[in-house]
Amino acid sequence: MTLSLGSVSVDLDPLRCYYQIHGLGPSPDHLTDVVLQRALPRFLDVFDRFGLRSTLFVVGSDALDGSPGRPLLREAARLGHELGNHSFHHPYDLSRLPLSVIVDELCACEQVLDELRGKPGGVCGFRAPGYELSPTLLSALSQLGFRYDSSVFPCPPYYLAKLAVLAKLRVSGRRSSSIIGSPWQQLAPMQPYRPAQDDPNRPGSAPLIELPVAVTKYLRLPAIGTSLLLSAPLRRALLTGMLRQPFFNLELHGIDLIDAKLDGIPSELVARQPDLQVPLWQKQQSLVEILRFLTDHAQVLPLQDVASHFAQTMV
Repeated sequence: MTLSLGSVSVDLDPLRCYYQIHGLGPSPDHLTDVVLQRALPRFLDVFDRFGLRSTLFVVGSDALDGSPGRPLLREAARLGHELGNHSFHHPYDLSRLPLSVIVDELCACEQVLDELRGKPGGVCGFRAPGYELSPTLLSALSQLGFRYDSSVFPCPPYYLAKLAVLAKLRVSGRRSSSIIGSPWQQLAPMQPYRPAQDDPNRPGSAPLIELPVAVTKYLRLPAIGTSLLLSAPLRRALLTGMLRQPFFNLELHGIDLIDAKLDGIPSELVARQPDLQVPLWQKQQSLVEILRFLTDHAQVLPLQDVASHFAQTMV
C-alpha cells in the first residue's frame, strides 16, 4: 500500500516539561507561556499557507482563563483546528496513576477544551504524556467516550535512546520525570487499529481507535518532528520511507518552532535539546518541505476525521 492519508498534530508541551525530562529542576518563570505565545502562532502561519487543519494537543493547565495562550487557542479552534486532550497537568507517569486520578486529569482538561471550542463538542481525542499508554489509561478513555487515542509510538530506536538517556541521568545523579513504559509497545501495529482493552499494544475490540505515531515500515524509524527537522538527508530518507505507509500520522512538538536566541531560552536547556540548537528559519524551511511532501502525496485531515474514517472501516 502507498501513502494516501495524513494528519499533522502538535503536542503543545510547555518548556517546564523539558526541564523535568532532563532533571533540571523548576523552569524559569519567563518560559511559562513561550510555547503557546511564540511557537503556536508560527505553526498556525505555516499551516495556513498550506490550507490544512491540524490537531493541537493541549495541556489544560496552560490554557486556563486569563492565561496568555488562551486567546490563541480559541482562535485556532475558530479556524478549524482540532483541540485534543493532552491531560491537565501533563504528568509523565499518568499511565501508572489510579483510575480515579486519570479520569480527573482527562475531565479537567476536557472542560478547558470545551470552553476554548466555544461549545461542548463531546470528548474526542487524546495523546498521553511521553507516549505512555496502559490498560488503566485506556479504560479511562473508553469510559469517558473518547473516540480515538494517539499515544502508541512503536519505535524501537526511540525506546533504546530513551533508555540510554535515563541511564545517563541516573549515573549523573539527576532525576528525570520521564518513565519507561512497556517494551511491547515497540511491536504494536504501525497503522490504525482497535486495541485490546487489557493490552493497548495489540489489536482487540476496544470502542476507540488507536492512531499510532508515524514510523517507517520495516525498520520502524521515527518519522516525527524531532527526527525530520534536524537533518536534510535523514528527513528525505524518512519521508521516502513513509511512502510505503498508507497513513502518515505526523507528530510535532511546540518546541520544534522555538528559537533559542529569539525566545530567550537558557543555555542549560539548549545544551540538552538538539532542536534548540537549530535556528528558527532553518526549522521553518524544513517544516515547509515536510508539509509540501505530505500534501503532495496524501489527503491531510485532523485526527478526529481520520478516526471517523477508520471507524467506518473497522465496524
